[in-house]
Order: sequence, then structure tokens, then C-alpha cells
Amino acid sequence: MRSIDVCLSPDLIHLYPVQESAIVVVDILRATSCMTTAFAHGVESIRPFAKLDECLAMKGNGYFTAGERDGKKVEGFDFGNSPFEYMHDSIKGKRIAFTTTNGTLAIARSEGAKQILIGSFLNLSALTEHLTTIPHNVLVVCAAWKGKVNLEDTLFAGALVEKLKAVAAPSCDAPLMAQRLYRQAKDNMVDYLKESSHVKRLARLNIHKDIEFCLTPDRYTAVPKLMDRELTL
Repeated sequence: MRSIDVCLSPDLIHLYPVQESAIVVVDILRATSCMTTAFAHGVESIRPFAKLDECLAMKGNGYFTAGERDGKKVEGFDFGNSPFEYMHDSIKGKRIAFTTTNGTLAIARSEGAKQILIGSFLNLSALTEHLTTIPHNVLVVCAAWKGKVNLEDTLFAGALVEKLKAVAAPSCDAPLMAQRLYRQAKDNMVDYLKESSHVKRLARLNIHKDIEFCLTPDRYTAVPKLMDRELTL
């Protein structure tokens, strides 16, 4: 049986066998939820950047730019970090350069993996189905918050451990912990997360509808994959 592991923060990724794994990067609130939504609504590709200046420079190469820092849209960028910004016909067939506080950094640090996939509750079942078709061990990389563990990404990791339990065994305590947290939370994740740090942070910015949307399973079947530094389907 294959194994599944959970890296609770990108700052811990040096402890994991990246080059031997299919990595699922997850930033539930909200980068990977936005990416999944964008592909479900027809975007051609997304190029992730850890650095703001590198992302902004892509405007000269025909890309739209999407940027967030500390939960807020970056001035001068075309889009922010709300999934509702990626539901319009105007994004169909477009290329987007994307940078966020945590999610795109997690993607950058996953470089060298067998595959790099984008995970969210929005595409949970489709992602699970894809992972059952490949031979690699699975590593879930939680984007966390500036290196510190967060609850929402951990819950998603636990959901994926639960969904893959017939084909992938937890390789240490982190996936077991995540799985048990998810089992506690799954019937009402919005309520379970109401005291979490990032939910409070977004609530202070009056961002409420995004939270519930990003915690809704299986709205989409899109599973973005990183190829040559570009996310595509």
C-alpha cells in the first residue's frame, strides 16, 4: 500500500521526501480555492509566484495579475484572492500570474516532486480520484500562515487522508492527527473553524461569504497540475 503524509507548514518541507512524492498543495483560505475556481470557469493557465515583483512583471507578457498580502488585494493587480473574482466570463482562455502570502510560496517549495497538484475542498473528490490512478506516495503540503500551522489546511489534509484510506496508509502521526480533526469537524466545518486565526483575520476584513464557499466540498471537478512552472488542467 502507498503512504500518505502531511507537512503542516512549508517551513517543515525539508523533512519530507519531496522528490519521491505526488504533492498536493493546499491553501483553503484562499489561494488554492481561487485557483480551482478559476480553472472551473475556463482560465487557460495560472503561473504562481512567491514574489510580488516577479508576478507583477508578467503583465508585460500578456498575463492578468492576481495578488494578495495579509488577506488584502495588492494595489495595481487585476484580481485579489476571493474565489468570487474568478467566476466571470472575462477569465475564459486567459493566463493569470498569481502571488499570495502563503499558497504560492508552498507551491515554490514543492518543486521537484513527481507531481504538484492543487487541492481544495471544492475539488476534493476529483482530486481523490486522480490520486488513486497514480503510483506515487502522497504528501499534502499545507500552506499554513507565515510558517505557522493553521487549522483549515490541516482539516483538508485530514479529509484527503480519510478519502484515500483504502489505498494509502498514514506514514506518521501528522496524517493521523489531521484525519481525526477532520472527523470531528466534517459535519459543520464553518462552526468548527470560527475561532481559528485566519477565519478571524478574514472576518476583520469583512470577508464572510468566501469562508463558507471555500469549505464546500465538490463544487468542481477541475484538478490543476503544475507543469513547467505553469498550472494547467
